[in-house]
Amino acid sequence: MDGRHMTAEIKKRRILLKISGEALGGDGEFGIDPQILGATAKAIREVQLAGVQTVLVIGGGNIFRGAALQKAGFDRVAGDQMGMLATVMNGLAMREELNRQGGSCVLMSAYGIPSITNQYSASEGRKLLDQGSSLIVAGGTGAPFFTTDTAAVLRAIELQCTEVLKATKVDGVYTADPMKDPTASRFDRLSFKEVIERDLKVMDLTAFALASEHHMPIRVFSMNKPGAFMKAALGEDEGTVVAD
Repeated sequence: MDGRHMTAEIKKRRILLKISGEALGGDGEFGIDPQILGATAKAIREVQLAGVQTVLVIGGGNIFRGAALQKAGFDRVAGDQMGMLATVMNGLAMREELNRQGGSCVLMSAYGIPSITNQYSASEGRKLLDQGSSLIVAGGTGAPFFTTDTAAVLRAIELQCTEVLKATKVDGVYTADPMKDPTASRFDRLSFKEVIERDLKVMDLTAFALASEHHMPIRVFSMNKPGAFMKAALGEDEGTVVAD
């Protein structure tokens, strides 16, 4: 296969990267670590330059966590709305860093916030990706009771992505928690059915059911492993792939 054909194939790939808000916080309990923000943006920029169309969904746990407030009787709907707004803050930071590094990045949100974000539109998002921009989708699904994992799968389906890349602290899905069990072994590939039968924790059940129903592959990998994101984005052998 010649280089021109390989480039054409790569350009057809459109991935959605899901990272947690906590990943941007680094060792700090809350907030955004500028070094981690810069390094993450650099990795995304490199993937974009390789010709892979890139969508990003970021959680909001580094800015707001509603669990403690809900235990104290705080309204769940309001808490989830605050969490969705936290994802907009993370998205704004990432957009600015990507653009600062010379990229072209657009921030869309399920919540229309004029002068800060664009209103999310799947058709407009696909158009922007085809024009060479990377895309950050914030605000969750725009409705309470849904996680950012569910939002990531939903947006990947709507934006016609090749697969969802879920960045975690470990380099794939294991038989047990490798941080606690040194005998745990990593799976290279699993079916949706096998994940359910083995009760493996890949995503929350709503997100996982949505991915299974719409045949959206999920690749679990470590963003901390050098070169792993590029390999995963190119569809090479990296992490664990969950697919039909």
